[in-house]
Amino acid sequence: MPLQLNVITVSTRPGRLGPAVARWFEQFARTHGKFDIRPVDLADFALPVYDEPNHPVLQKYVNAHTKKWAASVADADAYVFVTPEYNFNPPPTFYNALNYVYKEWNYKPAGFVSYGGVSGGLRATQMAKQLVTTLKVMPMTEGVMVPMVKQMVDEGQVFSSNELIDKSATAMLDELLRWATALAPMRGKAP
Repeated sequence: MPLQLNVITVSTRPGRLGPAVARWFEQFARTHGKFDIRPVDLADFALPVYDEPNHPVLQKYVNAHTKKWAASVADADAYVFVTPEYNFNPPPTFYNALNYVYKEWNYKPAGFVSYGGVSGGLRATQMAKQLVTTLKVMPMTEGVMVPMVKQMVDEGQVFSSNELIDKSATAMLDELLRWATALAPMRGKAP
């Protein structure tokens, strides 16, 4: 049974380009063929600013949205965050979603598909990598950067990749598989 990879679209704002980039990556990852791919869109969870009365390490969730989010995070063996760059950072929805749960993230690798203007979201990814390590998530050095994303998404919201982006995606998926497999015993799963 293949390991599960959650491809998480982190932007929730109207007019976002994240779903187009995420759809491309999901299909690319399916073609890669090494993971069971699950698309996850933070917009579908409608997480308010953190509103649980108990610390997430206790896993005593009282809200239905938290329980639904916790189950989604727990089911995965690895993650890819599809993120834009807002003021050199990932969007606030990313921070908020990370903070809702703790143990569900532990001992899993994460990759990043970032997009934006000329920087392609690299600054946001660097900040995001620091954040996920506090949740015992291993961020991949390999990543996918999409500069000038508006030029790569058509009016029908279809993202068109290129050879450089595809090579980056393959390298990141290969590395995610290595780490997800190596960390499986720490998650209590047989490799």
